[in-house]
Amino acid sequence: MKDSKEFWDKTAEKYIKSPLKDEATYQKKLAITREFLRSDSKVLEFGCGSGATAIFHAPHVKHVIATDISDKMIEAAKRKAVEAGVKNIAFEQGTLDSLNFQNESFDAVLGLNVLHLLEDVDGAITRVNQILRKDGVFVSSTSLIAEINFAFRWLISGMQLIGLAPYVSRITKCDLISKLMTSGFAIEREWQISHESVFIVARKV
Repeated sequence: MKDSKEFWDKTAEKYIKSPLKDEATYQKKLAITREFLRSDSKVLEFGCGSGATAIFHAPHVKHVIATDISDKMIEAAKRKAVEAGVKNIAFEQGTLDSLNFQNESFDAVLGLNVLHLLEDVDGAITRVNQILRKDGVFVSSTSLIAEINFAFRWLISGMQLIGLAPYVSRITKCDLISKLMTSGFAIEREWQISHESVFIVARKV
């Protein structure tokens, strides 16, 4: 299995060019997230990919910092922001662990389609709690790999062995909710998108 940065740098161009699989679901996620953002919000998105979501929310908040492990993703995201004329986003290459964010410095943190790609989900959730201000929100959309049928899980494992798939955590919805609550969050909104995916808005208490 490839190192995560190496994998996403190599697949960035293909990922960026791939069309959305479900536009309606994506738009609903954006709409729900907007309900929890204010014009004075300072927002962090980690695992921002092509930057599309950060660019969408930026005009409605004070400032966005968008990060990704892949330099290639960040390069593409910067180009998109320039093309969109959005100037209140700072793009940075790195991870929650490697970037030095101050505690209690964000009103909202977005982790969309990324938690299941992390080896230390507990550590990531704890770090998100630390950098959020009290009453701040953590918005996540997570693939529930443990809920996918056995044959597909076997296929993913095979693809990982030959470098065609990244690391994925076999997290369940119950696991994720438990981790969030243990780390000091209350669940504000839970949307079971499908049997294999969940969208959660959790508030720091």
